[in-house]
Amino acid sequence: MTRDMRQLDDEELRSVVAAHPYPLLFATVSGAHLYGFPSQDSDVDLRGAHLLPLEEVVGLRPGPATIDRSWVQAGAEIDLVTHDAAKFFGLLLRRNGYVLEQLLSPLVVSGGPVHEELVALAPDCLTRHHAHHYRGFATTQERLYLRTGELKPLLYTFRVLLTGIHLIRTGELVADLLTLLELDPAAPRYLGELVALKAEQEHGPIPGPASAVGPLTADLAALHLRLDEAQQVSPLPERVSAEPALHDLLIRLRTKK
Repeated sequence: MTRDMRQLDDEELRSVVAAHPYPLLFATVSGAHLYGFPSQDSDVDLRGAHLLPLEEVVGLRPGPATIDRSWVQAGAEIDLVTHDAAKFFGLLLRRNGYVLEQLLSPLVVSGGPVHEELVALAPDCLTRHHAHHYRGFATTQERLYLRTGELKPLLYTFRVLLTGIHLIRTGELVADLLTLLELDPAAPRYLGELVALKAEQEHGPIPGPASAVGPLTADLAALHLRLDEAQQVSPLPERVSAEPALHDLLIRLRTKK
């Protein structure tokens, strides 16, 4: 991994996921490290999918569909969230951009053949309607920015809109904001400066008046419009086509065939 995750190195992250109570299909780093703007005090967001044993699926004592834990290790706060395979596959089929980004994160802590199979199926989980996810997430983050004045939700808003536009237009998922700036010459150039500012503090305010870094409201409105236009002309299909393959994979995993 290339992102600075404070005192945690790759081996320590692997030891964290190795302690998971269930077998993992994969675990990756998400959050600000994936998005390209971690701060010195950013959490380490680990995301993935686990596999419940058959007896905890068909018996009277069901296992956890989601495991969510947070703790501090080596000076960094770790946030670990994994879903059972059935729940994770279902989210993929419901046009959920969160799990898609987790699956396709290049910051892989734990992978393997099943992870590779899921990554290969990811294009069949894409539709033009993923635009709804990115539109809704951006709206939520923009409201948070307007309420708090913090730089973090502002960068999240821009990142989400630019990721959505690129995904709906090309079918390629890119979550790193600085990479998106390279790919999209129409994106506001001041975002690179804001990324550098956020590196100093996770929850810091945007410095000075908003006008000092450009017409934020107009730029965000323009990106929303571009996302709408991209959805209208997207080459992506109307519906996912991965359901049969994911169904077969889940049966194989549960029965170990």
